[in-house]
Amino acid sequence: MSHKKKPEDLRSFRWFGPDNMRGFSHRSRMKQLGFRQEDFTGRPVIAIVNTWSEINPCHAHLRERAEAVKKGVWKAGGFPVEIPAFSVSETYAKPSPMLYRNLLSMDTEESLRSLPVDGAVLMGGCDKTTPGLLMGAISMDLPAIYLPAGPMLRGNWNGQPLGSGTDLWKFWTERCAGTITEDDWIGIENGIARSPGFCMTMGTAATMTAVAEALGFTLPGASSIPATDSNHVRMAINCGERAVEMVWDDWKPSDFLTLQSFENAIAVDMAIGGSTNAFIHLAALAGRCGLKLEMNTFDEIARRVPVVADIRPSGRFLMEDFFYAGGLRALMSEMKDLLHLDALTVNGATVGANLEGARVLNPEVIRPREKALVESGGTAVLYGNLCPDGAVIKTSAASPALLRHTGPAVVFKDYNDMDARINRDDLNVTADSVLVLQNAGPLGGPGMPEWGMLPIPKKLLPAGVRDMVRISDARMSGTAYGTCVLHVSPESFVGGPLALVREGDLISLDVEKRRLDLLVPDEELAARRAAWVKPAPKYARGYMALYAERVTQAHRGCDFDFLDQKLPTPEPEIH
Repeated sequence: MSHKKKPEDLRSFRWFGPDNMRGFSHRSRMKQLGFRQEDFTGRPVIAIVNTWSEINPCHAHLRERAEAVKKGVWKAGGFPVEIPAFSVSETYAKPSPMLYRNLLSMDTEESLRSLPVDGAVLMGGCDKTTPGLLMGAISMDLPAIYLPAGPMLRGNWNGQPLGSGTDLWKFWTERCAGTITEDDWIGIENGIARSPGFCMTMGTAATMTAVAEALGFTLPGASSIPATDSNHVRMAINCGERAVEMVWDDWKPSDFLTLQSFENAIAVDMAIGGSTNAFIHLAALAGRCGLKLEMNTFDEIARRVPVVADIRPSGRFLMEDFFYAGGLRALMSEMKDLLHLDALTVNGATVGANLEGARVLNPEVIRPREKALVESGGTAVLYGNLCPDGAVIKTSAASPALLRHTGPAVVFKDYNDMDARINRDDLNVTADSVLVLQNAGPLGGPGMPEWGMLPIPKKLLPAGVRDMVRISDARMSGTAYGTCVLHVSPESFVGGPLALVREGDLISLDVEKRRLDLLVPDEELAARRAAWVKPAPKYARGYMALYAERVTQAHRGCDFDFLDQKLPTPEPEIH
């Protein structure tokens, strides 16, 4: 089989091939590790970029999977080198893991640029690791394939399946309402996370790995395999093999990622009832490709794509059920007319070719379109005087009765204010109120924390209130639910209209009309704007200061402004 590249054309050959002092130094250090010259000189050097970490339980198995990838690389005639990357743990990283997505992208890009590697297998899965790894790989533009960590097994408590995140929110509310016991709560805590792997609901992790597959960045079907399934090991071996082939063929992200690829990813995101976080990450990924995804593009696609994956939090089932039902290939095969089937993918084939033979094995989990969970628009984009640059709402996880609502604002100036007052008996709130959280955006959080699912005030719980309209410039966990308007842009910290909302102001939400408006006269808003004082920066040094200085707003993907363009970066000189 003929290839585009010869051994002396390999990028790594610039390090290992020359008969000079630097070549001697590079080869001798590899020999220091016990390798022979023929192992690494003239062979594709494949970086296994691994986000394994002992503080990231979602990736607990990736150390073992790296060994499987190495088998595939060796089998295909390559040379594997495992490289650690910053593991952004969704559970533990504070003040917000979103702060560190861009850091992971830079870590990935600069590791691939500075080291003698020809291609990469990217290993991640926890929420921010998928976009972070892909953003870095896109910017470096070496042959790269993504290996999703896979979802964990179903949770279990008293014989009923538990979904991470979704059931946490559900049962915490019930605990606050006094409807479950302390023993119940401990039992749920012990049973909700039973294996390695990311959240087994359709949270951000499952959404973004599905999006990666829809973009064409994974092997067909890779995103649906549970973390502990033996199919996952075989998929890892296949990723190693394919990475070597991609290097010989010089098959890079720029060769298969197009606007049509991103439209496919958005369509799949809608069909699975995916996380609203996908909007931000897809905008950032597109920016790294030199493409611009308008918010209206998301809404246009949402209007014509039904939600057919009956998975929590929008539906009933979990990711393990989704795999047994046929997985993402089965879902995509049911919506072929909504996809660009000629879009190319990481294996060199088209989307259409990769879907051949796929079929739905359980129509309860992956529904036929005539029995869709939501007929169209699982997520909607809103505009109005409260969000000139847009806001989003996950309609498939909201209460239908609240999708058109007008009510008085209960305003919290920041998270600490909300935390201090939300459960007070003297809070002036009713079920018709609109809860507003300010200063929770990219700069205000900082990092746009997942604070968008504001808790229901404790005084309303005994009356059975379980949902209200909630508005913020924050994000929301993909595992969460409720009538939550998110990503209000521009954010309040930079003087966006959300900063001008005051207690008792009427706010109108009309999802059908895609409107979110503050019902206050323009003259009054102008006076409030004139009196608004810009907050002082929260950080003066280090990465946080860089973040505050260069991060973009939500509708542009919260990427750094010096990274969200496809600008050339010179290859390192070998001196």
